[in-house]
Amino acid sequence: MANAAKDGDTVIIKKYANRRLYNTRTSSYITLDHLAQMVKENIEFKVLDAKTGADLTHTILTQIIMEEEASGEQMLPTSFLRQLISMYGNSMQALLPGYLEASMEHFRENQVKLRKAIEESIGANPLAQLAQRNMELFKAATAAFVPGAVQAEAEKAAAAPAEDELAALRKQMADMQKKLDQIAG
Repeated sequence: MANAAKDGDTVIIKKYANRRLYNTRTSSYITLDHLAQMVKENIEFKVLDAKTGADLTHTILTQIIMEEEASGEQMLPTSFLRQLISMYGNSMQALLPGYLEASMEHFRENQVKLRKAIEESIGANPLAQLAQRNMELFKAATAAFVPGAVQAEAEKAAAAPAEDELAALRKQMADMQKKLDQIAG
């Protein structure tokens, strides 16, 4: 597909009369799906009419949105679309693009903050820690019924330093299981 733009370079996409899109950076024909992926990867591009040189980027991005709305789960509510259409020709039309752009930027910033807060709270959340320990107990109990599984898990943990803590917890669980068996027996 397309290579990422270097140092802010914009990839030029040419649109031909036969509706084909040509990526000048990769020298290949692409689809709207490719362009949608480029947007998701934050690759800047500009779509130009191959004959006239007119900038068609806005039209193509709108077309991508229409196809996404038609083929997948709809993201734009009907009431929003009605309100948006009603703004065309309105005296506030000139203010709307800036407002929508700022709103989307704030939404993205809040999304990042929320994701970070959730990730941080899992570490401090006693219920999340309990759920994680329950999973570890379950894995330890499962390993007890499969001969050699504890040793195999210990070998995996030794091979992957990031899993040292997990291996230590599994060993502790196995030790606790032995003690429980002694008390019960």
